[in-house]
Amino acid sequence: MERMNDEGRADRLETELRESFLRGREGDAAAYHWLLKVLATHLRGYFRRRLSGLPDEVEDLVQEALLAIHNQRHTYDAGQPLTAWVHAIAKYKLIDRLRRRATRERLTDSLDLVSEHAAELFSTADAEAAEASRDLHKLLDQLPERQRLPIVRTKLEGLSVAEAAQVTGMSESAIKVGVHRGLKALAALIRGET
Repeated sequence: MERMNDEGRADRLETELRESFLRGREGDAAAYHWLLKVLATHLRGYFRRRLSGLPDEVEDLVQEALLAIHNQRHTYDAGQPLTAWVHAIAKYKLIDRLRRRATRERLTDSLDLVSEHAAELFSTADAEAAEASRDLHKLLDQLPERQRLPIVRTKLEGLSVAEAAQVTGMSESAIKVGVHRGLKALAALIRGET
């Protein structure tokens, strides 16, 4: 009996969410606001269960998923369950985040190794250090500002992501993305791929 009640509640919630989504898509701001609030709560739980070791990532993923839901709302097929569509978006956002994180960790490890070797090489003479700094700045000058500034502020000046965001006027997410993409571009430049 309790299972039937749970299923009945789930069916009612699905119906309410779907109706609010459709009303919101047609311009009912109150219905859309309620929907996003409920979805945010459910998405937060979904991501927390899957990222228990990375609690700082949860809220960013909730926002990314809600933004994707909003941006892709025109693709929703009203004949299908809304929660399945939302779950698919959340799942892809989670997979994307985990891939980016794995790539960033590999790149950071590689750069740390390069930094250790660079410290040994450049400690021999001030002239060599100045030359390396000049070379680094030449490479950085080839990057677009949205990648160069985050790298300079966080990696060279040692600011936190929040501090870099405040100084540059960029969002924290933009700083993180800028560093990630910028380091990737720098690695490609060093390998001569561009």
